[in-house]
Amino acid sequence: MFLGELEEILEAINMVEFQKVMVPLFWRIGYCINSFHFQVAERALFFWNNDQIVNLIAHNRHVILPVILPALEKNAQSHWNHGVLNLTINVRKMFMEMDDQLFMSCHIHFKEEEAKLSILAEKRKEAWERLENAASHQPISGNTAVLVTPLATPMAY
Repeated sequence: MFLGELEEILEAINMVEFQKVMVPLFWRIGYCINSFHFQVAERALFFWNNDQIVNLIAHNRHVILPVILPALEKNAQSHWNHGVLNLTINVRKMFMEMDDQLFMSCHIHFKEEEAKLSILAEKRKEAWERLENAASHQPISGNTAVLVTPLATPMAY
């Protein structure tokens, strides 16, 4: 329902008003594209079948593509529904045809950000492994700081 109403608004909106709301709007559309509910994802991707909306997107592609590309890439890699996958690939292709250089630039930036996040996740995992390893080698004694102190007497149930 939200996406249907949104499409009607986008068909009637002028360029100046669209430019005021396009960034948060396409962040939200990106969330819809990544929805596990295939009908929500499909409906969001159908925006690219509307000539008026595609015209708005094409005129503002330098702002919109960097916002929406991560959602498209995530879908292309992992969405469970084949219809959504096909629509995602079609939208990616449409952006490539609009501006190949911009698409490649945004795609490279996306891959770099993805690599940075992967490195950070690996570092976080290694830090936890070191912590767990250090904790397993430390005996618990009376003078060790712990969050919960043992009860002096057993609890009666």
